[in-house]
Amino acid sequence: MTPKSRYIDICKTHKGIPLFMQPWWLDAVCADWDAAIATRGDMVTGIWAYPVEHKMGVNMIRTPLLTPYLGPHIFYPDDLKESRLDSHEHDTIAELMKQLPTFKVWHLAVEPGIMQAGLFNKYHLRPQVQQTFLIDLRKEEATLLANMKETMRRNLKQATKEMTITESADALLELFAFHKQTLSKKGHDIPYQLADLERIMQACVAHNAARLWVARNGNTTEAIVWQVYDHNCSYYFMGGQNPEASGYKSMSLLLWHAMQEAKKMGHHTFDLEGSMDEGVERFFRNFGGQRNLYIVLYKNDSLLWKMKKMMLG
Repeated sequence: MTPKSRYIDICKTHKGIPLFMQPWWLDAVCADWDAAIATRGDMVTGIWAYPVEHKMGVNMIRTPLLTPYLGPHIFYPDDLKESRLDSHEHDTIAELMKQLPTFKVWHLAVEPGIMQAGLFNKYHLRPQVQQTFLIDLRKEEATLLANMKETMRRNLKQATKEMTITESADALLELFAFHKQTLSKKGHDIPYQLADLERIMQACVAHNAARLWVARNGNTTEAIVWQVYDHNCSYYFMGGQNPEASGYKSMSLLLWHAMQEAKKMGHHTFDLEGSMDEGVERFFRNFGGQRNLYIVLYKNDSLLWKMKKMMLG
């Protein structure tokens, strides 16, 4: 049995493996991927699925488009003492690292909570930090609302009076158009195609892992939010707002609705997926979530890839 086929079997029997590490998700976003598996005796202690790319004669490991982060994912024994948690994580990741290919180029975001920067540095990977915002859905709705900024609560109250929310998988094309216009206003090209979104949505629907929420004011679509989820967590995967809309009332309403739906499904956490964009970060902070850091691993030991990066600026 290959590591990849064993990884697929492990994912079938462990409910806690995050959405973006599921084999079907990887199949939807990667042309090729493989996996490393760490064990201690008969027990699996950790897994790490990684994308494999070959471009311009350069082998690389990079986070796929439309995927916020990947592994490693650690399994902690029920009887493990708290004082041993970090050592268990360290030793497991060290074993996984030995199995990963020694590619010259890396740009891989790892699972939030994994902070073994020293270990990654030992393998000549340069850790950088990014952020996300997490909402604890185990709290009562009244508490979640109270944790929001007053302006957010006021926006929700006004938006509830003005707009209706429906679920519509047919809104994907409109979401793509909104998202493309938003990036264009910021001077960015959209790095994927509608077909990429359709492929991911089809995979999510097949595995009951997505909802597409639409806020309308009369017949006008104000905003769309794409929510994806696994056994424990819901994620704000993508959103788009009508360029003619003013303010963020519609997006606020849809995200709050997605959180309420996630809570009904028994999810413990809503991950806003964060942003290093100052304006987006400020908007997410208004929801009162907890800032959570995660590591992105960089390496570029390829002269050919360095020259390409220099030419692209």
